[in-house]
Amino acid sequence: MNLHTPGIGITAVGSCLPDQVLTSRELQDQVTAGTGLRLPERMFEKATGIVTRRFAADGEYASTLALGAGRRALAAGGYHPLDIDLLVYASATRDVVEPATAHLVQAELGSRAHAFDVSNACNSFINGIDVARAMILAGRGRRALVVTGETPSRAMRRDPGGLAEFRAGFAGYTFGDAGAAVVVEPVPHGGILDIETETASEHWTVGGIPGGGSRHPRGDEHTYFHGGGKELRGVFEKIGGDILTRVAARTGLGWDAYARVLVHQVTVPYLERFVELTGVPADRLVLTVPELGNIASATLGVQLDRIRDELKRGDRVLLVGLGGGVSLMTMVWEVS
Repeated sequence: MNLHTPGIGITAVGSCLPDQVLTSRELQDQVTAGTGLRLPERMFEKATGIVTRRFAADGEYASTLALGAGRRALAAGGYHPLDIDLLVYASATRDVVEPATAHLVQAELGSRAHAFDVSNACNSFINGIDVARAMILAGRGRRALVVTGETPSRAMRRDPGGLAEFRAGFAGYTFGDAGAAVVVEPVPHGGILDIETETASEHWTVGGIPGGGSRHPRGDEHTYFHGGGKELRGVFEKIGGDILTRVAARTGLGWDAYARVLVHQVTVPYLERFVELTGVPADRLVLTVPELGNIASATLGVQLDRIRDELKRGDRVLLVGLGGGVSLMTMVWEVS
């Protein structure tokens, strides 16, 4: 986690968004139709700041979005699928419990790379980049494709049975779907300069999707997202400041050193609170949540893809990830 470790960097970026757009007003109408719930007009939009989001269509899966993003990243870097020898699928969403979704992506991509999954809620993608970097440094690969495909909309309760179920699942109404990808490999200068983590696993019960594992292998009730957005926010506020202080102290980099600061975005009020607590210049952020909602681990990758063309050699970008479990992660990347 030290500054100026051997040069492993991000050399290409891609993202993929589903075509289907749903407004918060339309989603609220769907959720309240036939349930008897009476909600204030435009409550979803006013409470979250989310105006629209993208939903995967029938026949589109997490692997579909990851594959689309991966192909775009490879094309952006001028690479063929056989040019990569490590494929990391890093997402909170998977197509199936077994095998690893990385194999589903690879089968369509046409690669023969060593393929596996990394999962850590909304920090999955930045975790995947870190794992790929570490494996390259260890001599276990030379060029990695890290992909994520997120379809959390399918864990959203569209027909709550009453006010209690609605409240328990409200954080899920922030979700949208997306895919992102990066190519990670040795670079002659710059690259990933610093990585820091903070984990508070005692809060793992605050939110998540309990189904699909050995505790709840079956049952529709366990396939919905349950969680308290307020509780998660409280945990992040409690432990989040320290990680940024440590990064600044170790690297010597203040906010002025970053061309952009990419932050995981759940709602607009949540992001505004982050700015208030940290002092990050708002004009360094890449705002995606009003248009796309909470796209889970794809958030940072989509933001990176949107600004990639404006970045020049030597620019530094700070990535800040927040994930259920609970974990925080930062990455300092210098453009090569």
